[in-house]
Amino acid sequence: MKKALQMALLAAVVMSAPAEVPKDGVALAHDALQSGAADNALALLNSLPPSAETHNLRCRVYFTLERWDAAADECDQAVRLDGQSATNHLWLGRALGEKADNSSFITAFNLAKRARAEFEQAVSLDPHDGEALADLGEFYTSAPAVVGGGIDKAQALLASMEKVDPARAHVLLARIAESRKDYVTAEREYKLAASTGEHPAFGWITLSSFYRKHERWDDMEAAVESGYRAAQRDRHAGVALFNGASVLAHGNRNLSFAAKMLEEYLADFPRTEEGPAFEAYTRLARLKAQLGDKNAAWQARSAALKLAHDYKPALELTF
Repeated sequence: MKKALQMALLAAVVMSAPAEVPKDGVALAHDALQSGAADNALALLNSLPPSAETHNLRCRVYFTLERWDAAADECDQAVRLDGQSATNHLWLGRALGEKADNSSFITAFNLAKRARAEFEQAVSLDPHDGEALADLGEFYTSAPAVVGGGIDKAQALLASMEKVDPARAHVLLARIAESRKDYVTAEREYKLAASTGEHPAFGWITLSSFYRKHERWDDMEAAVESGYRAAQRDRHAGVALFNGASVLAHGNRNLSFAAKMLEEYLADFPRTEEGPAFEAYTRLARLKAQLGDKNAAWQARSAALKLAHDYKPALELTF
């Protein structure tokens, strides 16, 4: 398929495809996912022959849309087609975990056990995958023992984490300390995460979440501002602005700065599926309404729905 036709496929959201689709079709779908164009990404994926890769990407699109059942189904198919992919197992674990968080107790119990097994399989297949190690460590520190959680298990991951990603190792140490109510150690480790990693903005925003949880509002705002300044020097840290705005919004502090962070993320930084653009616009719409600018709120809501026409949080916004 020639380049011009590929670009036409992305722009026109063509719903059918020839029998053989080149790898570039998957790349276009991946780019649409990263840019937050959920509707385009799904249309592109629906035009491609089924494969482990297309199922994984479709899972991740549904994940950003918070459609947990559909995400879990798609990632399950990706694992069935390629069970040797650590990425497929990692995303299935994530989808099952979110589905568990939004299910009844009995259903959640079984889903959580499955999520743990998928995270463990991802780490087994790729022991050097920092994201898989981090997700498994977070599961161990937050889940009860009855579904496979445990601080001892989290501690067993630390040696690997320290070799693969020292900053994430400090975050894991902080979470272990929090689970023990050792908040002094937790704070120290979160600060070390901000000073250790290649992308300090993420560490500062993680620290700000810790402060929000403990209602240390001034410290929270200071950490968000430090994350913001660090992101200005790091083009790969745009999603830290997305997350920092969320911290401020949940703390109901400095909402104008939260809106500014989202606007800068959307305008000046590479977008990523970790901070879906349609979700950023939805959050921005909510903030603009709170700040009294209903016209800007409606514009942001409209921008969100242009990217994801059935994104429920955007559809449910009223001003």
